[in-house]
Formats: sequence, structure tokens, C-alpha cells
Amino acid sequence: MSAKSHHAIDNEVHFKTYKRYPVTLVKGEGSRVWDTENKSYIDALAGIAVNNVGHCHPAVVEAIQLQAAQLIHTSNFFTTPQQVKLAEKLVGLSNHDRVFFCNSGTEAIEGALKLAKRYANKMGKKGDIISFNGAFHGRTLGALAMGQPKYQQGFEPMLPGFTQIPFNDISAAEAVINDETVAVFIEPIQGEGGIHVANKEFINKLSALCYEYKVLLIFDEIQCGIGRTGKFFAYEHYGIVPDVVCMAKGLGGGFPIGAFIATEEAANVIEYGKHGTTFGGNPLACSAGLATIDAIFDEHMLRMAHENGQWLRERIRMEMPGEPGISEVRGLGLMTGVQLSFEGAGVALRMLEKGVIANVTATNVVRLVPALNISRDELDTVVDVMVESIAEERRVQAEKAVAEQS
Repeated sequence: MSAKSHHAIDNEVHFKTYKRYPVTLVKGEGSRVWDTENKSYIDALAGIAVNNVGHCHPAVVEAIQLQAAQLIHTSNFFTTPQQVKLAEKLVGLSNHDRVFFCNSGTEAIEGALKLAKRYANKMGKKGDIISFNGAFHGRTLGALAMGQPKYQQGFEPMLPGFTQIPFNDISAAEAVINDETVAVFIEPIQGEGGIHVANKEFINKLSALCYEYKVLLIFDEIQCGIGRTGKFFAYEHYGIVPDVVCMAKGLGGGFPIGAFIATEEAANVIEYGKHGTTFGGNPLACSAGLATIDAIFDEHMLRMAHENGQWLRERIRMEMPGEPGISEVRGLGLMTGVQLSFEGAGVALRMLEKGVIANVTATNVVRLVPALNISRDELDTVVDVMVESIAEERRVQAEKAVAEQS
């Protein structure tokens, strides 16, 4: 079956909810994928920050294969060694005491929202949950209520009890957080919003404010966690401990799994029967998670993410004097945003044609979130292709603008 026929059939039978790239992928290894025509691509998107250890990491593949032959699913009426080991591992790596497993990032957010609501009820709080402009927490209704208006459009009315304030603005936080506030949800590095990094002073003051008013501070590390920033958890950069941390994406090495971890005080509000899941924490997903975490530490991927992320941003900045289409480069670890001076959707398509996968978010930010173990040579190619594609798209848009004015 050709790539064209795959797309034609997909267009007939799947919900029309994705703007697909014009290729069909069939194989992946490390930071490379191949399509049905056997064309190779460097994947600088990693399944949107999912394949942190690369495509089909041998240890993750082996763990999944072995577990699939033994036990795939049991329900949470039972413990399994794999779930217990992964829970113990996450508690050991964090400053938290308890874990709840689910299947995706938005499920982790919804679980944390329930925890926050339960906490508020026990504390007698009647106020709002605070989130930040530019946030993306998922596509379910609770997550949508904390997100950007463009994702809310058509799904109104939004759930009540939510307030949004400017990101990195402690004065705005001080103006709305009080004794009645339920919780604060924040991405320490906004991903879908354009790779905006929260500054340390802001996070420190926000944490102190939440502590003062007994407000739960909940970090959404779905995109920026699991080693992406050069530390296993992004909150480690800030010298504070959130009450709850949500994670997913990179946790399973490509296999679907989500989780949220909490301090004992926060976790204690979820008693028997107050939350649950059928598939969450199944032995297959947990085996993938264990193998992923082991690979990250055994192969020193935190150091690689830190060093290669710094190198990547400096490498791009070296191109800025000769390419006016790039206005800013920002990020942390291997989570990099390249701000363009023009609308950038065409840049990602040009990069794809040249054999590099990336995407453009927030209209004009090229998002680079490759595997943590991507090589410098591959990153060098990514930068060359990206800069060339930016220059081409900038010229085309400039010529189009001139033609429209004449």
C-alpha cells in the first residue's frame, strides 16, 4: 500500500482532527525514522517529546516483548511487581511519597484536578484554580479550562472555577492567590505555548505564596519531565518541591503511560474509591517505564540532554546574524524553541522535505524536542536544514507580500 493510499483511506475513516504530514512512517531506530518509500528522516520532534530514549530503544523493546509474553493486563484489583517497582522508582527519584498511574498526560492532569478539588473540599476552600496564559494541559474538559482560548473554541461554556494570569508575573499571582484559592497549575517550561521557561525567582516566589495560603502547587511536567531538561524532573532546576507533579510522554519510551506523584499530605485526600483507572499502571506499560528510566540513567542521558541542549542553542544563535528570520532562541536541556519573525507553518514542511522532522507551535516557534541521546552530527544537520528552510520560507513570504501590494 502506497503512502498516498494510506492517506486517502485515513481521510475517509478517521476523524478529521489532525493535519497530517504527507508521509507514512513504518520504522524507527534511535533518532531516525523511515517512511513507506524508505526515505530516512532525522526526528527532532520525537513523537512530541515522547521518544526520550529514541525510537525502539533495544532495552525498551526487550522489556515490552518479554512482558507481553507473560502478563499484559490485570486491573487494579491486584498488585503486580512491575507497577510496584515503577512506583518505588519514581518515589525514590523525586521528593514525593505516592504515585497514581494512568495512561496519558491529560488523564494525569484530570487526576490532579480531582485531587485539588478534594483537597479544597477538606480545607473548606471555595476559590478558583489558577493557570497561566499560554498554557497547554491537555484536551479533556478540565484541562481545556486551564488552557488557551483557541483550544476552548467551540466547547463552551468552560467549566467554572478557573482563572488565568500572565506567565512569569509574580505580581499577577499575588493579586489573585488567597486563602480561598484551590491550586496553581503551571508548566515550568511551556511547550505548546512556544517553549517559554519560567524564571527561578518567579517559581520561588510562587512556591512561597502557595505555601503561605495553603494552596496546592501542581507542576505539569508532561512535556518537560523525564530527563528532557537535563534533570529527571524539571522542578529540580528551581530548588522547590511542588505538592504534585504530572508526567506522561517520555515515561514509557514511546509506550503510553501517565502518572502523577504527590507528597503524603496532598495524596492523603484521595481515599479508597475516590479515584481509579482500568488500564493505568498495567504491567506492560510499567515494564516499558522501568526500562526507559534505567536507560536514561545507565546511558547518562541527563548529562547528554544538558550539554547537547546548550550546544544546540549556541549553534543556532551563531546563525542568527545571517538569518533575520530568527528573532530568538530559548529553552532548557533538549527542549528548544526558535522564535521566527514570520508565520512558520511552511518551515516545518520544508524541513520535512529535506529529511528532518520538527513542528511549529504558537504560530511562529520551531519546536525541537529530539531524543535525549541524539548525536551532535544529527543535531548539526537539524540546524543546517532548519536555517535553510527558514531562509526559503522567509523569502517566499516576502515575495508574496510584495506581489499582493502591487
